[in-house]
Amino acid sequence: MRERYDSQNYQRQSNEQTEARKKSPPNETNAEIYYYKKQIDSRTLMVIVLLDGEEVEGTIEWYDRDALKVNRTDAPNVLLLKHNVKYMFKAEDRLEKPKDKK
Repeated sequence: MRERYDSQNYQRQSNEQTEARKKSPPNETNAEIYYYKKQIDSRTLMVIVLLDGEEVEGTIEWYDRDALKVNRTDAPNVLLLKHNVKYMFKAEDRLEKPKDKK
C-alpha cells in the first residue's frame, strides 16, 4: 500500500516541476507583420536602404517571409529580398538637407 502512495506522490511532484519551468519566448512576436500591414494599408512612402547603401523609395505593395514588393512612381516596381535590406524608414522622417546659402 505504501508503494502505491509513494508512486502517486512522485508523479504529482514531477508534474508540478514541469509546470513550474518557464516556457521559452515565442520565436515571432508578430511586430514585423503588424508594421508591414500598417504601412501597406496607409500606403506610406518608405525609404528602404540596402546593404550596399542604395536607397529605394516607394510604397510596399506586399511582403512575405523573404521578400518585399515595392511600388515606385519614378522607376519600375521592384522585388527586394529581405536579406539585402539594411533598414527602412518613412520618407516623411527623412532629414532635409539644408540648402547651400550663397
